[in-house]
Amino acid sequence: MKAVRCKDWGPPESLEVAELPDLAPGPGEVVVDVRAAGVNFPDVLTVQGKYQYRPELPFTPGNEFAGVVRAIGPGVTAYAPGQAVIGFTRTGAFAEQALAPLESLLPVPDGMDFDTAAAITLTYGTSYHAVADRGALQPGETMLVLGAAGGVGLAAIEIGKALGARVIAAASSDEKLAVCKDHGADALINYEREDLREAIKAATGGRGPDVVYDPVGGRYSEPALRSIAWRGRHLVVGFAAGEIPRLPWNLMLLKGASVVGVFWGDFTRKEPAAHAAAMRRLMDWMAEGKLRPLVSKRYALEETAQALNDMAGRKVVGKVVIAP
Repeated sequence: MKAVRCKDWGPPESLEVAELPDLAPGPGEVVVDVRAAGVNFPDVLTVQGKYQYRPELPFTPGNEFAGVVRAIGPGVTAYAPGQAVIGFTRTGAFAEQALAPLESLLPVPDGMDFDTAAAITLTYGTSYHAVADRGALQPGETMLVLGAAGGVGLAAIEIGKALGARVIAAASSDEKLAVCKDHGADALINYEREDLREAIKAATGGRGPDVVYDPVGGRYSEPALRSIAWRGRHLVVGFAAGEIPRLPWNLMLLKGASVVGVFWGDFTRKEPAAHAAAMRRLMDWMAEGKLRPLVSKRYALEETAQALNDMAGRKVVGKVVIAP
């Protein structure tokens, strides 16, 4: 089989496509023929050795995929060869075959294509854990989403609306904001053209958002936190801008606010029952049409470096996938 390989930490251009032996499942494991693999910002950091989790070299990057069961290991009865599945693993998705433990798989819902199925686990899982669990967003509250046109941002908008909240989308261009509006955003802020604090004030009547969903960091975090409502929750999801902000702690004191960390990967491992319940709710919302994953582009396996560079360069709207 063909697989993308990271042999040393470095930029996406250092990745190679190599021929590897076909995978064989062990007890409780499943081998899947990958039809599509979702690309996420942590993939950019992982190949550079900058993510919280550093795999042992060499490895195949990518951690979410959809495809068809190729083989099952001893003890696996829930799935059979030929069945369409969604999978999430720490590594191994950017390949023609992926190996996954039984508990990390879900059946592909009827009528869902593989590209869409590969765009669900990390983005919607992260955003649900952030918004519903860590942020405890309530009906009637207001949420500000930074980096709103990215994969997790669009997922956060849709989840916020499904929970009955008002959602303000902030992004870097009018074209991106148009996509946010199409996915349910109630108000729009172009933070490359507008003063972010003043725009938030105008959009909330001076009250500020109850929840700030922040996958961006950098220069946007502090003005968003300064604008937050009393008892607000600022969700730290990631740092796509590249800079980890240094926030003045007095801001939390003055607003009675909380800065809340969101690490979905460890949540899935440390709280598997809660994760399973979250995924069931997301699948129900998918079936009801409340969630509409946007896959804006497909790349070949040999184009993985370009996909990661587009992600790092903030050129991606919604999700992109690699199609082996």
